[in-house]
Amino acid sequence: MISFRNRSDAGRRLAKALSGYKGRSAVVLALPRGGVPVAAEVAATLDAPLDLVLVRKIGVPFQPELAMGAVVDGAEPIVVRNEDVIRLAGITDEEFRAARDKELAEIERRRQRYLGARGRAGVAGRVAIVIDDGIATGATMRAALRATRKRNPQELVLAVPVASLTSIEELQGEVDAVVCLETPDPFAAIGCFYDDFRQVSDEEVIATLARFPMGKSASSSPITR
Repeated sequence: MISFRNRSDAGRRLAKALSGYKGRSAVVLALPRGGVPVAAEVAATLDAPLDLVLVRKIGVPFQPELAMGAVVDGAEPIVVRNEDVIRLAGITDEEFRAARDKELAEIERRRQRYLGARGRAGVAGRVAIVIDDGIATGATMRAALRATRKRNPQELVLAVPVASLTSIEELQGEVDAVVCLETPDPFAAIGCFYDDFRQVSDEEVIATLARFPMGKSASSSPITR
């Protein structure tokens, strides 16, 4: 079974596969928290701005790791529903809305904590590369991609170290290009493909963004190994 040492190792390998985007006005968008260390390596290699897509999985109340949807922040939040899971789990509309609102509150907390007064990277007319540390069901990434598409990028790229083949096939219609290093079959939990998959902290996200101040090139803020 393939494995990455940690998220930074995965990011360096992913950056090599994305090297052709250097000099093409790319912007790297990470799904926090796990996607941030991966995306930081890519942003450094491409000399591109690093920003976040604030998206949250909506988990089944009695099995939070099982995604019944996802939500992305915005004036009109984008909500993706996994109807098969909702039906099989017997989730009512009221239960779904309650879970959605809980995740929207967490998105707002993260916006204040991670971004504060930080400027946001422009996406319109640029190559937007959306990155996470892996994809299982794809609900969270689908919401992130749809929100990013609404920002009118010239090209929308999905880039991940590892994902289920089924999810990648289902997400291809949302993007212009897919870069995925591994699609193992059978697919286990994302953490199974990392030697070190410890949770990324809020502090690590904040520190990583600080190395990529908006308005400066990534090359002026090298990653410490």
